Amino acid sequence: MEKSQLAKEIYIASHLTGEFKLRSGKTSNEYFDKYLFESNPKLLQEIAEHLSKLIPIGTEVLAGLEKGGIPIATALSLKTGIPVVFVRKKAKEYGTCKLAEGIDIKDKVVCIVEDVVTTGGQIKLSAEDLKEYGAKVKDVLCVIDRQQSGSENLSNEGLLLLLHSLLTMTELKQSV
Repeated sequence: MEKSQLAKEIYIASHLTGEFKLRSGKTSNEYFDKYLFESNPKLLQEIAEHLSKLIPIGTEVLAGLEKGGIPIATALSLKTGIPVVFVRKKAKEYGTCKLAEGIDIKDKVVCIVEDVVTTGGQIKLSAEDLKEYGAKVKDVLCVIDRQQSGSENLSNEGLLLLLHSLLTMTELKQSV
């Protein structure tokens, strides 16, 4: 499937209108319900196909952020053979007490995987956490960049993270 057709399919499957409060606290009159495209096996497979081409060379581990980044990272891992870890918003307080479930990330080049990026707030927090566990984090992959300062926030806050997006909000809107 061509990227333009994928954008159209994602838009049709997941674009909602109304009044929505975003994680950032901002209010939006439109929302992309990521679970509507992440739960569709055909779309998820196509997303992995296209997004896999954006994985930075040298990536050793894909880090899927709870909750929406996990299916995307899993699909990418299946497509590329790159191991995946599942990153919690905070380390669990029982059992292994891990923040990142899966293989060891210490001294590994880790690429964060997220579904939709607005301001990058959770990515920033998770990147700082992963670095505390010894990961080398400098890149982020996402399916949709809402183009609301996420990329700028990640590069300006001392993290020096580079955001690679499959689609921007502009591309999604132009697809229909």
